[in-house]
Amino acid sequence: MFSPSPTLNGQLVVLIGGDGYFGTHIAQELLARGTRLRVVSRHPEKGFRLKPLGNLGSLQFVRADVTRTEAHAGLVAGANAVVNLAGAFGGDLDLLHVRAAGSLAAAAAAAGARAFVQVSANGADAESKVAYARTKALGEAAVLAAFPAATILRPSVIFGPDDQFINMFAGLIAQAPVLPVFGPEAKLQPVFVDDAAEAVANALGNPEAFGGKTFELVGPEVLTMFQLNQRIACAQGRRTLFAPLPDAVAKLIAALPLTPISLDQLALLKAGNVSTGLPGLAELGVQARPLELFLDRWMVRFRSHGRFGSKRGLAG
Repeated sequence: MFSPSPTLNGQLVVLIGGDGYFGTHIAQELLARGTRLRVVSRHPEKGFRLKPLGNLGSLQFVRADVTRTEAHAGLVAGANAVVNLAGAFGGDLDLLHVRAAGSLAAAAAAAGARAFVQVSANGADAESKVAYARTKALGEAAVLAAFPAATILRPSVIFGPDDQFINMFAGLIAQAPVLPVFGPEAKLQPVFVDDAAEAVANALGNPEAFGGKTFELVGPEVLTMFQLNQRIACAQGRRTLFAPLPDAVAKLIAALPLTPISLDQLALLKAGNVSTGLPGLAELGVQARPLELFLDRWMVRFRSHGRFGSKRGLAG
């Protein structure tokens, strides 16, 4: 049985952007450890499903626009720790990823918080031509300048039973006998959402050990996009034919409106999303679990006849 961490039990943690997919899993991990949570987001009602998980008075929702830096002091008032999850692929990324992140870190320091976790991205690069990767790296620097003991976490692609990554491909594979693959040779090292959430909680619980450091949150296995699609199809018991898209064709499609991937996202995909040798989950006290451990069970609902369908098939 899980034992609440003595360093987090009763502590007030502010989750900026905590209503999203990753944020709700972090919230569940922290509530299990006895923390009090303040979930800050533009649409806090999206996180209301967390309410039954908290004790009386342990969960608070605040509606706020994180880009309004003048409000940051109030958002983190009284906080023992802060997690910044705010991120996007579009809009004013310098404001959201850099200036807002630095302002939140400064506000947390002024409020006396003992820990600050900045959730960045694997592949963050201050020299990147892609705004997302560039501003994520600049945001890390802004946070550390304001809160030198902050912990920087760079997650790879995050997977889970309710994610929008594996499930997106699963839905496409279930509907199409032939499917194009963008960046078929691009390498990913997907990380299980609950492993990543545990890493965040561990970093918050021990800032003396993990503060001022950068960690990559990656899974134990490297897969290409082509291999990932094959595994999903196999777990569904389908003989899907996959068609690797040449770069020129992929770029042409990505440049069109209403396509499943943008040019920037394609560039990030082709750059890969694997470990670069930084400390990882093991150093944060987490044993990483592979996708293969869960995939068969999660793909049951996508099989031709559900749980009565063939468990395994051959993917083309």
